[in-house]
Amino acid sequence: MPNALSANEAVRKIKEGSLSSVKLVKACLARIEETDGQLKAWVHLDPAHALKQAEELDQIRRAGRPVGPLHGVPVGIKDIIDTNDFATERGTKIYSGRRPEKDAALVERLREAGAVILGKTATTEFAFMHPTDTRNPHNPDYSPGGSSSGSAAAVAGFHVPLAIGTQTNGSVIRPASFCGTYGFKPTRGVISRRGVLKTSESLDQVGVFARTLEDVALLADVIGGFDASDAASYSRPRPNMLVGSQAAVPVAPELVWFDLPFNDRLTGDALEGLEEVINALGARVEKIPVSDNMIGLVDIQNTIQSYELCQHLDKQFKTHWDLLSETLQSAVQRGRKISKSQYNEAIEIMASGVEYFELFFKDYDAVIAPSAAGEAPKFADGTGDPIFCSIWTLCGLATVNLPLLVGENGLPVGVQLIGTAEEDDRLLRTANWLLQELQ
Repeated sequence: MPNALSANEAVRKIKEGSLSSVKLVKACLARIEETDGQLKAWVHLDPAHALKQAEELDQIRRAGRPVGPLHGVPVGIKDIIDTNDFATERGTKIYSGRRPEKDAALVERLREAGAVILGKTATTEFAFMHPTDTRNPHNPDYSPGGSSSGSAAAVAGFHVPLAIGTQTNGSVIRPASFCGTYGFKPTRGVISRRGVLKTSESLDQVGVFARTLEDVALLADVIGGFDASDAASYSRPRPNMLVGSQAAVPVAPELVWFDLPFNDRLTGDALEGLEEVINALGARVEKIPVSDNMIGLVDIQNTIQSYELCQHLDKQFKTHWDLLSETLQSAVQRGRKISKSQYNEAIEIMASGVEYFELFFKDYDAVIAPSAAGEAPKFADGTGDPIFCSIWTLCGLATVNLPLLVGENGLPVGVQLIGTAEEDDRLLRTANWLLQELQ
């Protein structure tokens, strides 16, 4: 079925004329109609609008006009990212019916690349911890993770080959692990956040989901770019991620496993699987103990996220307190207890963490780590523990989830690779090497 194609395969077939965008979009919509009653990955769909986009893109190709790198390929957009042709309700009744006037910067780039904006995927409330209705595609009794719940589930469920998410703590890598997809969060500043709900100016980052390593690289290349309106965006050249994902390593990479104290949160099957991967790589992985300073970065992440969440959304929280979940109310109450001096100190420590990893990666190619504590939790038990992503997100490092393992309940368990900032192509090259080694 066309909806099972990778994005790179679909682009090639559309460009050569053996597949139309209309046929691909119809296949995706049919799969959604078949399974989304149970999966609940989507909050806004307009099949007629999606098919209209697809037909226009097919006409462009037939006319011999220029086609883009995602020409005719449907993409799901997390519902905290503004789209002028779909509502953007941010996972809360507070924004029910909200219709942005402008697309987010990354949506503009998708349209320029010829993508079909298929619809909006479900997100947790304000992209925080309170679950959506979305279920895990492998077993609906389990969580898909969060906050990019719908985006991960839609890709894993073969609704779309590509979807966009965001990560402030573990909101791309963790759902990618739980749903068994590739998840990629590029270096902070690669992708503009203009038009994305601001929950933490310091920590919010955009990420992507796909079913192949090359696809997450292609999508990140398309939506990356400088934007002067985003304080985190940088005006230096960006790495070519698709090239990186396809490249051979010049020498075997040097990897690190950190013996972090919270590794004891790993389930037995996840730990066993990770140990098998590390043992298979042998001398390529060096195990390193960590300092108290690195361990403390987890609390620093929590401090910054909690404080900035309350600052950025203070008006909404005060005006609509009764519409917030107890989960979010508790988080806001904790955040309001953080003083400005505590926050300023946390920002300084974050900067020192960034500097540490700049030096660290001069000796190593990547860190290998858990993506999550294990398989997805039961749906009623929440979206899972993000702690295995906290340090890397805080420091703005490039991270990728590789869907390599399976847990005792038959659900996916991911392996995370973390690389140095602004060398995302190097990280993806290392990931490509790792996949080939383990085959």
